[in-house]
Amino acid sequence: MIVKNVTWLLAIASFSKECHGFSRNYGSDAKALTVMNAQNKFRFIDTSSSLKVPFVSAILSFSLVFGGPSLDANAASYASMSDEQRAVAEAWRVVDNTFIDRTFNNLDWFEERQKAVKAKYKSPVEAQDAIEKLMSKLGDKYTRYLPPAKYESLVNSATGTLAGVGCELNTNKDGFVIASDVEANSPASSGGIKPKDVFVEVDGKSFSKGNTPDEVANQLRGPEGSKVGIVIERDGKKLDFILTRAKITVTSVKTYLSDKSGVGKVGVIRIKSFSGTTASTVSDAINDLKKKGAKAFVIDLRNNPGGLLPGGVDTAGLFLDADKPIVFVVSKTGYIDSQKTLAPGIDLDDPLVVYVNGNTASASEVMTAALKENDRATIVGEQTFGKGIIQTIKPLSNDYGGVAVTIAKYETPKHNDINKQGISVDVEVPECDSDDAVSCLPSSSFKAP
Repeated sequence: MIVKNVTWLLAIASFSKECHGFSRNYGSDAKALTVMNAQNKFRFIDTSSSLKVPFVSAILSFSLVFGGPSLDANAASYASMSDEQRAVAEAWRVVDNTFIDRTFNNLDWFEERQKAVKAKYKSPVEAQDAIEKLMSKLGDKYTRYLPPAKYESLVNSATGTLAGVGCELNTNKDGFVIASDVEANSPASSGGIKPKDVFVEVDGKSFSKGNTPDEVANQLRGPEGSKVGIVIERDGKKLDFILTRAKITVTSVKTYLSDKSGVGKVGVIRIKSFSGTTASTVSDAINDLKKKGAKAFVIDLRNNPGGLLPGGVDTAGLFLDADKPIVFVVSKTGYIDSQKTLAPGIDLDDPLVVYVNGNTASASEVMTAALKENDRATIVGEQTFGKGIIQTIKPLSNDYGGVAVTIAKYETPKHNDINKQGISVDVEVPECDSDDAVSCLPSSSFKAP
């Protein structure tokens, strides 16, 4: 079967980046494609098996298939436009066809098109500025223009044609970009970069308070085998590194066995992002940890920005009985696609804790809400991020980059809309820096369902 007009599903928050060349922003971690059928029902196609990288967000390994450029409806008018005007018209048309807010932020959307298309542009840069301005009027920070360099970086990171050093980037409480995690056996790990190191300079470009993880990530990425100079600050001292960029295979699921007084052996499963393989990896981890004596489990979703939505859905299903609601996806027309479990999961009875924080978002919130509202798990930590919307990315013709557009939202099993609100926890626990998540959790949070 030939699938046309395929778009890329983004179910992640825009607050963290991967410096190994796989971005968690804009859905680099999106490892799925969505196809809208005649009834506007979402069909999810898992593409992660085509690549070796186990992940997206960022973090990905999947084959990309994008829909063709969206041409203006008035063919005659379109043919008479300049290349710059066509790019603006095309961006407008993508939004017009797919944006979930059909009021377009209470704008006269067609009038906006007329003004933007009739303008005379002296260069592609002026047209790009016009597209960015047009998108910004919609009042949705996730619906945005992606200039050619950003769009290309996003596609390259998803397809593995760029390399990096193997660390995850985030912003600390003081507003500086730090290495929030370092991938094992990566250039960063081998070179000596550690979690919480602050990035001061990369390849001659200085960074300070207010810079974003995306800006640092763009400097860290580059051709495989190339060198990158890095200056970090650790404990008040500046340290210099010269690392060789390499292709990075991200370990999105990590597991270990711990002990808790009054509970016994606890299996910990940390999920950094969701992909098409996450559920099967977690399933294997559960069985392995049980063989080692685990009597309870912790799913650590702290700093998990999301990833592939079906990955979060399928992983939640491992702990739920048959016919349990997991998520409702609501399209721009109001069509509701109900997703529920088809068969019993592999662990329905062991005490289960889901550990979250303010950076737990999107697909990871889908899993959290499913386990919370089906009374399967105790949610511990801090209020989650609150991203309950889904984006697609579509390319523009003639190397004008692409646009990311919010196309749908999701609701929890009890039809709660958590966008911009997040999910409240059952047991509040402040941020904990221990390497063992179990040591941060009260014994009372481990309850049988």
